Amino acid sequence: MKRILCFWIALSAMTLFATAQEDQAPRRDKAFLIEYYRQTFDNLRTAVEGLNAEQLRFQPKLGSWSIGQCLEHILLSELNLLGYAKFTISQAPNPERQSEIKLTDDGIIASLTDRSFRATATAELTPGDAGKYPDPDTPISELADQRKSLISYIESLSDDDMRSRITDSPFGPVDGYQTLLFIAAHTARHTLQIEEIKADPAFPKP
Repeated sequence: MKRILCFWIALSAMTLFATAQEDQAPRRDKAFLIEYYRQTFDNLRTAVEGLNAEQLRFQPKLGSWSIGQCLEHILLSELNLLGYAKFTISQAPNPERQSEIKLTDDGIIASLTDRSFRATATAELTPGDAGKYPDPDTPISELADQRKSLISYIESLSDDDMRSRITDSPFGPVDGYQTLLFIAAHTARHTLQIEEIKADPAFPKP
């Protein structure tokens, strides 16, 4: 649990600005969540399709991550955050706390995909210096398996199962649905980072 909370703390600095609850903000449902998982996976797969080993290892500047490292981080983080979500949803319902939630679903997506805010990954979720993948096929296949299992888990839940469990995070109370939403939004964030790396003038040509 300590490792999971460390991840949330790493994210909290860039998500604080989304804590204002909008009265008319839509409350998303299970169908939206499942579709968002599929969309973010498809976008990531498209972004890395056909890249070679040199392209996966390319770092725009000293100390920045390569595409291979981004892929490794996504896989590590997804398992970490899923553990947190499952822990939250396994708890007894406490819907009386729903009024305490200030983060909107759309606010979570907007804040996590805002690349003007930077966060530092914890040591457990920081990939190796070179990245361990020589091609994108392996990490994408691993992520596809993870997503299949994760979507199956979401399908087993009702909206009430997810919404009626509220937990505390470093940036305020969130419900079980939102803990699951973080996983897909985190993938979207690093897909944008991958596109930034590919757009670098020095990015290796095929």
